[in-house]
Amino acid sequence: MGARAEPDITGILRELSDGKRDSFNRLIPLVYDELRRIARRQLRAEREGHTLSATAVVHEAYLRLVDVRNADWRDRAHFFAVAARLMRRVLIDYARAKRRNKRGGQAIRVPLTEAEGIPTRHTEDLLNLDEALTRLAAKNERLCQVVECRCVVGLSVEETAVALGTSAATVKRDWVLARAWLNRELAANGRG
Repeated sequence: MGARAEPDITGILRELSDGKRDSFNRLIPLVYDELRRIARRQLRAEREGHTLSATAVVHEAYLRLVDVRNADWRDRAHFFAVAARLMRRVLIDYARAKRRNKRGGQAIRVPLTEAEGIPTRHTEDLLNLDEALTRLAAKNERLCQVVECRCVVGLSVEETAVALGTSAATVKRDWVLARAWLNRELAANGRG
């Protein structure tokens, strides 16, 4: 009895690109574990005790992925890059809602002495980084995509090159430029 053949994720993604929406039901069981890995990786950068679980992040991203219309899915790396971007959006939306609540939204009011020690720095850091990435994307979309592939998805230089349809040398160069730009941008705004 031979080894079981690996499912053709790229083939299913092409079916989705061709408008076969029912292919999504076959895709999710094949990519679910990898999506959870990406979500756990993103949550590790969050403050300790974050109230969203990896499962919750994946499920929210799934709902957003289902709504992606007319996507031209190139391959599995492209799919995971888009999924990771959506997960980052889930965390950003969550952080914004928390900040809104912190500033009087639906928060329960407590004396300031009781609020000491509530971690807010990570939320601010995430929002500052997201704003910087948005500015970077406006200047150079590919640099932003390299950061997302490398940091958010956890792709290697070679995997990032495949996902973006470029060379590994270009990814390495872009990675250096993007990190330098982000460091300068965050430091200049007092958010380093």
